Amino acid sequence: MNFSLPASRSKLFKSLINDKSQLEERLKELPLEPGCYMFRDISNRLLYVGKSKNLRNRVRSYFRLDSNLSPRINLMVRQISDIEFIVTDNEVEALNLESNLIKSKQPYFNVLLKDDKKYPYLCITWSDEYPRIFITRRRIYSNKKDRYYGPFVDVGLLRKTLSLIKRVFPLRQRPRPMYKDRTCLNYSIGRCPGVCQKQISSNDYHTTLKKVSMVFQGRSDELRSMLTEQMNDYSEKQRYESAAIIRDQIKGLDQLSQDQKLTLSDSNVNRDVIAMSYNDNVASVQIFQMRSGKTVGRLGFIADSFKREKSVVLQMVIEEHYSVVDPVEIPPELVVQYSLPQEEYVREWLSELRRRNVVIYCPKRSHKLELVNLVKRNADFELARIKRGIEKQSLAIEDLAQLLELNYPPRRIEGYDISHIQGSDAVGSQVVFIDGVPAKQHYRKYKIKTDQIYTGHSNDYLALSEVIKRRFRRWSRLKKEHGDLTSFKTKVRSALDIKIINDWPDLVMIDGGKGQLSSVMKVLKELDLHEEVSICSLAKKKEEVFVPGQSKALNTLEDQIGILLLRQLRDEAHRFAINYHRQRRTERMKKSHLADIPNLGPKRRHDLLLHFHSVDAIKLATYDQLLTVPGLGKASAKEIWNYFHSEENI
Repeated sequence: MNFSLPASRSKLFKSLINDKSQLEERLKELPLEPGCYMFRDISNRLLYVGKSKNLRNRVRSYFRLDSNLSPRINLMVRQISDIEFIVTDNEVEALNLESNLIKSKQPYFNVLLKDDKKYPYLCITWSDEYPRIFITRRRIYSNKKDRYYGPFVDVGLLRKTLSLIKRVFPLRQRPRPMYKDRTCLNYSIGRCPGVCQKQISSNDYHTTLKKVSMVFQGRSDELRSMLTEQMNDYSEKQRYESAAIIRDQIKGLDQLSQDQKLTLSDSNVNRDVIAMSYNDNVASVQIFQMRSGKTVGRLGFIADSFKREKSVVLQMVIEEHYSVVDPVEIPPELVVQYSLPQEEYVREWLSELRRRNVVIYCPKRSHKLELVNLVKRNADFELARIKRGIEKQSLAIEDLAQLLELNYPPRRIEGYDISHIQGSDAVGSQVVFIDGVPAKQHYRKYKIKTDQIYTGHSNDYLALSEVIKRRFRRWSRLKKEHGDLTSFKTKVRSALDIKIINDWPDLVMIDGGKGQLSSVMKVLKELDLHEEVSICSLAKKKEEVFVPGQSKALNTLEDQIGILLLRQLRDEAHRFAINYHRQRRTERMKKSHLADIPNLGPKRRHDLLLHFHSVDAIKLATYDQLLTVPGLGKASAKEIWNYFHSEENI
């Protein structure tokens, strides 16, 4: 491979599209040979990496007046201030180089997926001493050793698979340790190897996770054969307890494949079947992973199809997907819906990555065409869902579940806030979102009752503690009486069984920082519900999210849809609390002066406010006007007039 980079030059201070002479000079430097080109902006930021069999012609096409560029690429061209290139011997080398540059440099405009949050990935942080395994919708390569598996179309099946794997293999069950100096119950029952107290070595834990990763690579049969061989070896050595553990793991793997319905007669073949559905702007591409005749995974991509041929979009997805997977995940056979425009060199590239031969078929008849049509039908349904846009709230809920490392998406989320003015008229609010939408029928108001909060002396921590205690004390009593809350939390209220409580929240959000969260956790521990309630807090200034047991805020992004949902919940709780505080303050101000008037009871005060509508109107009323209030005598009217017109009250 021959490398040719331009000589260093001073930083350009305007884009090439606005400097025709500089643009033409740069284009003439490009050779008529295969290779990769790189676009940079005025800050030397890498915008885009591309490949071509003819570098000069390909780069020149971006700057033609008659070029039909998509809005995204058009935006990129306006920012190009410098062009670099690397010459290669052939197109296959250019494709390999492009893949490596994109993975290592992560150029801004090389994102193929239109919406990277649409489909979830499974991430394993191999760079950690004890790797984490979790579901996410963002591929952020903070470390080259970390791996993302997917994207998976069916998030429900992905969660079910991960949950089953955590029961079969000894993995860390909690995102954060429950205790500082000892293991929890999961270690005692064999669900967790004691990662928090380092009861297992880092190498042994990596070995366990390597087995787990094989499931998400579509290599379940290979893992099953490996475990069977290991079980037989333990049996021969009379290590029967170890053999029994492996036996249970094999049963768990068999359970994962019980729901497979799509099978083929040629069960020895491993293949990926790729098809798409598209319109003028977006394409939904589906990849069915078939191993030994069974469908072991379904991956999905959303690609930009603006003014692109179907075959070009399909090839782009293939390049995007297989450039980031392990070589063992590339099957020996690809079945595609359309013939690829550069099929031969894509085949050579995949064969080079896999280090074995890869065949690409575009079937016109037989059972392979039926497979393509089945995948196409799934892509049709996905495209319809994309166009309807019905998943906006569910995506936010999923993102929140991934951020807080919850076992399930939080369907019912409750938000709490406190409102007062220097301790006066202190109130609390409880707002409820169900499926990401406000459920106002479940909103609750709390009048703060403690005598330690009064005018001139506020205490938000104490107020929140009171609200949470009043909210969850029924559940605390229920736990003391019955022990296990699981059956009660999952029951739906029936008109015939009014004793069932069905308002258990999947997530509680506190408006505040670490201090507010700590005070609430203290109350939950008193109620013996601290292990039952999933809780977080959202601080106003920096929009930071805190969770129990962690001193620092979670690592979040400003535009993260899960955080936006939390902020919406926080703002709604704040609005509801302020409205109730204003209502109480108004009522107090209405009644304060009238309550001080001698011999004026609640009924007379009510009649006066009903007649004059405000205390200010009563103050301005004449003696004769006061007499017009039904039921108000001369003596009472005189006392009221004298009260408001005495020098002290004036």
